[in-house]
Amino acid sequence: MPLGFWGTGVIDLHCHLLPGVDDGATDLETSLEMARIAVEDGVTLIACTPHQMPGYYENTASGIRQAVIDLQAQLDAAGVALRLTTGADVHLVPDMAAGLREGRLMTLANGRYFLFEPPHNTAPPRLADAVFDTMAAGFHPIITHPERLRWIEDHYDTMTLLAKSGAWMQLTAGSITGRFGKRAQYWSERMLDEGLVHLIASDAHNLRARIPKLSSAVEAVAQRLGEQAAQDMVVTRPRAVIENASPSECPPAVGRGPAKRGFWSGLFGSRG
Repeated sequence: MPLGFWGTGVIDLHCHLLPGVDDGATDLETSLEMARIAVEDGVTLIACTPHQMPGYYENTASGIRQAVIDLQAQLDAAGVALRLTTGADVHLVPDMAAGLREGRLMTLANGRYFLFEPPHNTAPPRLADAVFDTMAAGFHPIITHPERLRWIEDHYDTMTLLAKSGAWMQLTAGSITGRFGKRAQYWSERMLDEGLVHLIASDAHNLRARIPKLSSAVEAVAQRLGEQAAQDMVVTRPRAVIENASPSECPPAVGRGPAKRGFWSGLFGSRG
């Protein structure tokens, strides 16, 4: 069932849609086709969130804003009914809070919320301190795809602490449906059950394995936690992000409590 069964307003807050700026869409044709796929799946608004990763993807705030304006014009000319907003996939840097304050690092829709992608392969020291520094500076971090981090087994308590301290957690849709393997699916389901998940996004990069679809994952969450919980992850909270509303105005994350997890828990469960 497409996401449109909830009506309009489905928002994807994490998508590498801009052409030729990072490891996402390689060209305009790919961007347009990805946009068509998203619209067909029921998405009405996408945050374009290229990597801001020193030494790899040196995307500037002004460059991202102009690229979004240019792509929106192309979508309008092609008759693709999709609205875009600005953002970035912000990687850990020593002066992250200062970078956000000064506008060098991009927030979502120029508000208080921003995507924060921790290092994928190695747990950084003082991760929680870096996140809390941004919160003290008035920003609201959204931790992207924690379920896919290679080090989550040994640092799951850190993610739990961050979620319970006010940071939001965003799962990749493909992790929930098993596209990223059993390990990512296990951690997705555990975080969902424990009420740690606030958002679902596509983190789409291309037209092959990482396409901009949310509906299958949303249906899986609806079956697990109920339709309202699923709607809050793709409509209610994302809309609050775009409108820069206070997190206190949003419904809290809900779960269904710890459960026996059998075989996969023995392989992937926290060793802390």
